[in-house]
Amino acid sequence: MTGAASVERARSPARFLSLVTFSHTIFALPFALLAAVLAAGGLPQAGTLLWILVAMVGARSAAMAFNRIADREIDAVNPRTQTRDIPAGRVSVGSAAAFCALSAAAFVFAAWRLNPLCLALAPVALLVVLGYSYTKRLTALSHVVLGLGLAIAPVGAWIAVTGRFAATPVVLGFSVLFWVAGFDVIYSLQDEAFDRAHGLFSLPARVGARRALDLSTVFHALSLVLLYGVFVLSGGGPLFGLGVVLAGIFLVRQHVLVSTKDLSRVDGAFFTANGWLSVAVFLCGALDVILRR
Repeated sequence: MTGAASVERARSPARFLSLVTFSHTIFALPFALLAAVLAAGGLPQAGTLLWILVAMVGARSAAMAFNRIADREIDAVNPRTQTRDIPAGRVSVGSAAAFCALSAAAFVFAAWRLNPLCLALAPVALLVVLGYSYTKRLTALSHVVLGLGLAIAPVGAWIAVTGRFAATPVVLGFSVLFWVAGFDVIYSLQDEAFDRAHGLFSLPARVGARRALDLSTVFHALSLVLLYGVFVLSGGGPLFGLGVVLAGIFLVRQHVLVSTKDLSRVDGAFFTANGWLSVAVFLCGALDVILRR
């Protein structure tokens, strides 16, 4: 093996982490972990927690890899996305497809290890998270479908612990759905002109940036109300209440950072504020349950 080939092989794992934007796992994972803690009334069993993590990483990696494959031609002509791994030639379509299949298999295997209901619902979850990739070609509500894909995480984590549905994780799932839909609308402001020119169905492209931001505000208000509903349903204490307040602060911050006249801080609104929101809600909610136990 030549030195160049060795370097290329060593860099391969990093390229796949880049392909699926692995750092963005921080959005849904904390809510899944919060649901697991709420379901267990404390720390879940180590084995259950392990397979929840495998399922989360597997499903999200499969969804992102599939999205990059489905959008490769669009990404290649969009100036903002031309440097993504497939259009830039760092990852081949075949390699991405193999990675997607392995990730989906890991998700299904983890669901099998958890319980029969998780396994039975695994194909439905994959249908949603993979099918999202084509919704932007069909409906301006694609942001809501993306939210649904991430909303599956807390519901699935609850089922992983208890083996059944309940109201609390469903309400938490809807909170995640509207949270994600709201920040995805903000993120898509960057592509308003491109989406309109290429017939893609984002809300900014269909209703304009101002109305899209208004709808994003409505989505985030609904998310916060639903998160408060989770606080009530779970009998949350002061620490969980603090998490709800912090979530509200981070949501407001996103709308302060971004305006129709200034999109320069979209990345700050999208990644930083939302990353801190999910971590804050998880830490406050989980510690509230564990300490009061």
